[in-house]
Amino acid sequence: MANAPTPEHLEIVESRAKNVGEMFFARVRETPTREAYRYPVGENWRSLTWGETGDVVSRIAAGLVSLGIKPEERVAIASGTRYEWILADLAIMAAGAATTTVYPTTVTDDVAYILADSGSRIVFAEDAVQLAKLQDKRSELPDVIKVVLFDGDHDSDWVITLSDLEQLGDKLLAEQPSVVEERVAAISPDQLATLIYTSGTTGRPKGVRLTHDSWTYEGAAVAAGGYITIDDLQYLWLPMAHSFGKVLLSTQLQIGFPTAVDGAIPKIVDNLAVVKPTFMGAAPRIFEKAYGRIVGMMEEEGGAKLKLFRWATKVAAQVKALEREGKKVPAGLAFQHRLADKIVLSKVRDRFGGRVRFFISGASALSQEVAEWFEAAGILILEGYGLTESAAGSFVNHPDQYKLGTVGLPMPGTEVKIAEDGEILIKGPGVMQGYHNLETESASTVTDDGWLATGDIGQIDEDGFLRITDRKKDLFKTSGGKYVAPSHVEGVFKGVCPLASQMVVHGNNRNFVSALITIDPDAATLFAENHGLAGKSYAEIVTSPQMHKAIEGYVEELNSKLNRWETIKKWQILDRDLSVEEGEMTPSLKLKRKFVEDKYRPILDVFYAAT
Repeated sequence: MANAPTPEHLEIVESRAKNVGEMFFARVRETPTREAYRYPVGENWRSLTWGETGDVVSRIAAGLVSLGIKPEERVAIASGTRYEWILADLAIMAAGAATTTVYPTTVTDDVAYILADSGSRIVFAEDAVQLAKLQDKRSELPDVIKVVLFDGDHDSDWVITLSDLEQLGDKLLAEQPSVVEERVAAISPDQLATLIYTSGTTGRPKGVRLTHDSWTYEGAAVAAGGYITIDDLQYLWLPMAHSFGKVLLSTQLQIGFPTAVDGAIPKIVDNLAVVKPTFMGAAPRIFEKAYGRIVGMMEEEGGAKLKLFRWATKVAAQVKALEREGKKVPAGLAFQHRLADKIVLSKVRDRFGGRVRFFISGASALSQEVAEWFEAAGILILEGYGLTESAAGSFVNHPDQYKLGTVGLPMPGTEVKIAEDGEILIKGPGVMQGYHNLETESASTVTDDGWLATGDIGQIDEDGFLRITDRKKDLFKTSGGKYVAPSHVEGVFKGVCPLASQMVVHGNNRNFVSALITIDPDAATLFAENHGLAGKSYAEIVTSPQMHKAIEGYVEELNSKLNRWETIKKWQILDRDLSVEEGEMTPSLKLKRKFVEDKYRPILDVFYAAT
């Protein structure tokens, strides 16, 4: 049975800091000389202690105060994940203001909407690209009094650099040395800390109002689990504009481990080999891509290497299955596993730096097949669950207490129940105040007594582990009356097809299920080299007869694992991958299902034309 939170667990949660500023400066005082952050500068990494970070944050916070920022006023950050993003966010909250998050991929019109709707007064902009969006819409942003650039120079009174802001802070601190301390001391737990605008799968983004208490709770609740210590090393690439990234920031403040920060997604695997972290949070797409790359390389290699790879992963899978069931591993199988690990599996772990104790997966559903493959390779992926509306962290598996295919146990202090229609309801300190300027939608999402309607369908097993079965809005019924959970089918496909980037399952009110499929660009290049297609364009490779034949085999394997009414009868490979830039994926790499279905409606309609 799952263990209930111990008194020690609850004590950590209940005695948490009053606000994020207090949490941060307590960490600075407790471990001033320990490493806090490292970040890339050219080919090298620069490191800062907690004491050094505290000094910079104090200067930036004082700079914001000197510009007239008042408690709970909004200050936006339009930037990718980088060390300066974290500095700005901590400084905003230490000044008593609230951070409005803006993804760097957000289009100009939506940037203007978010800044205007939030009433943001100052904007931290990453570079000239983000600044151009603001300048283009300046006439629509009368509330924005200053733009602070992370990179680049300024040429107007409206725009200053981060260094300029720090100088303003230095001047104010010389006159009022305790100004930041006073701001922090005045922040109440229920004061607004963050406005995160959900990228959404339809319609305008909605601003989720999260308090200081939400973030201090998240950090304390993760720390209470005891599976991350001050001696760990985190690699952080996740979008800080997303709540998952913010949870990891709060956890770091609570525990004090160092974090290596670089938001460049193409550099993740290379950076892991250099940084050698002990844990990392990521969206499932990162794990699926790594799985596809490794398995795809072995399948294209063929011959003895492929046979050895398959033998090693099969042996490891058998061992892990026995261990999960609490059964003894026979001596002969244990010997084979040691050999397989030495020859094959250890090399897989080395690709990720060789020191990873576990990964944490969130933001969307992880394929159980992919999770099992990583576990067999000796890399545990702990799946968690939450929404932006619940400050992201509501459930998580633990290294010594997990079930693959579930999102784990409730965090200490979080309650859960399943509604009559199967919807998951959550209650706890992480739950939002509501949507900014949207009272009706807030009331329909959070009940008067604090229960958040998640929109997800799930089940709680006898040990208290939560299993997500699908999005409530994504479930569809065929014309034959059978319900299909598309994300389940898509997850199984990604587990059997190393070439896959995305599958979009379709069939609402149709007489059978169909699918759109996209191929991972790296996998396509490798496939081309081994199938006489080297030098061809991506579109030529993925629409080739060779690729069609390969995918046909994987769809057949998928169908063998599904109920008859779920099987894919017709499908097509798209000549381009889905992307954030084209609006088909959210910045946290979740599929915008309705958008994609509408965009490719002509292809889908052809599937059913003859029937």
